[in-house]
Amino acid sequence: MRTALFPGSFDPFHNGHLEVVEVASRLFERLVIAPGPNREKFHALFDIDERRSMIAASVSHLPNVEVAPPGTPVLVVDAARWVGADVIVKGLRVASDAESELQQAQINKTVAGIETLFVPCSSANSFIASKWVRDFATYGGAERVGSLVPQPVFAAIKERFAQ
Repeated sequence: MRTALFPGSFDPFHNGHLEVVEVASRLFERLVIAPGPNREKFHALFDIDERRSMIAASVSHLPNVEVAPPGTPVLVVDAARWVGADVIVKGLRVASDAESELQQAQINKTVAGIETLFVPCSSANSFIASKWVRDFATYGGAERVGSLVPQPVFAAIKERFAQ
């Protein structure tokens, strides 16, 4: 069974992420989504368990997709081995993503022998970034991000910022 791991901070999980998941779910027999910390993001909007729950609800229509359980290793290559993944899947939105993701793919291949598959987002989702969703929601726009995120995520954002 070909298994892929889709790692990311997913804070929050958005429609670009969902697009990558839907594509990867057609390419692999099993896809595991692994939300984790990001050292560049100091103030998470949702904790890991909240993200796991929202992601699981957002991908429930895909029977071969699951969310990595608590205790998943933080290093992506270790998480991949832990869940039995043959490949790491990464989404690409814009050209600047490619530079950083390519370096990560090369180091993962060098230190752990695991390949990375890049899935580009369509132009309909290429502008969506978790940072912008977080910022918009945080500064009074929680009710206006519904077109950017799956419904379970939108519900959680509205609840988090309800006044």
